[in-house]
This record gives sequence, structure tokens and C-alpha cells, in this order.
Amino acid sequence: MIIDRRALLMAPLGAAAVAGLGFLIVLQRMQAGKFDPRGVPTMLIGKHVPPFELPGITAGGFSSDDLLHAGRPVLVNFWASWCAPCREEHPELMKLKASGVPVWGIAYKDTLIDARRFLAENGDPFQRSARDDPGRVAIDWGITGVPESFVVDAQGIVRWHMAGPLTPAIVSQQLMPAMARAVS
Repeated sequence: MIIDRRALLMAPLGAAAVAGLGFLIVLQRMQAGKFDPRGVPTMLIGKHVPPFELPGITAGGFSSDDLLHAGRPVLVNFWASWCAPCREEHPELMKLKASGVPVWGIAYKDTLIDARRFLAENGDPFQRSARDDPGRVAIDWGITGVPESFVVDAQGIVRWHMAGPLTPAIVSQQLMPAMARAVS
């Protein structure tokens, strides 16, 4: 079977054209504010948090029932002492605590000693803290890596999700509006 040389030359050009078109679509969406490169979808939005019960880091841990009885929206943050982006986000969590936002932390696949050391050295932004040593609870929440944060309303329903570190822009433009919506 003889293949035309022109057809062989056109295949890479066609693939490049398709890739270029995809790139232009992404750029247009970014310019229009409709594309979030950090946006990782979660199946939990609009659903109750999965049932769990975890041991604590500095005191008693918490459970899904505790979230149901919090009486107000809570920011649940999965983090780890070994996670570089978690260290970057930590000052934002401290600011949230100082402004009165209830932040509950879950240390993901971390040792108790390392988690305690991290909080002692950097400050503890968590109103409640727990540890998920084997990472099973994180799997139920659909965690793809740390840090990840969730806004959970007073009924225990997930209203917002962020994969990646919280930044001042994300806090002001996404997180705080999500917390306000979760109250109503």
C-alpha cells in the first residue's frame, strides 16, 4: 500500500492547527473571565459532606456531624506540613481566622508530630483540626492534592470548592462571596 507523501506531511500540520485552535479558545475564555485554570470540578457541590469521623491534632478532632451542627458556614481546608503550596496559603488562612471566618483543617497523610510542629511554628488558623492519616476521608471528598478548600453551609452541604492554595484574590473574589451565599 502506497501512502501519498503529501498526506503524511499534512497530518502533523492538522494536529498543530487543532492544538492552536484549542489554545485560542482557552485564551478567549480567560480574557472573558470564563476560564479558571485552577478550577477543578468536584462532585460534592450541592451535596452533603460524606460521613466521616477523624481524630484531632491539638485537641479532639471532628466529624461530618460536627459540620452539621456548626450553626454557620465553615471553610474546610485539607492541608499537609510537607506541602509547599500549603505553606504559601497559610498566611491567608491566618487572615481568615483573624477576620472571624471559621476554618476547620484536615491534615492529609501527615504525621501527628509534623502537623503539630507546623502549626506551632506558623500559627494555628484552625478553629477545629483533625488528621486523615491514611487519606481515606480525602478520597471520599474527591481530593486531588493539597491544599484544597470547601465551603460547607450550616446544613452540611458543600457550596464552593478550590483546588490549590488560597490567594488574596481568590479569597476576596470567590471565597468570601461563597461564604456570604452559604449563609442565606
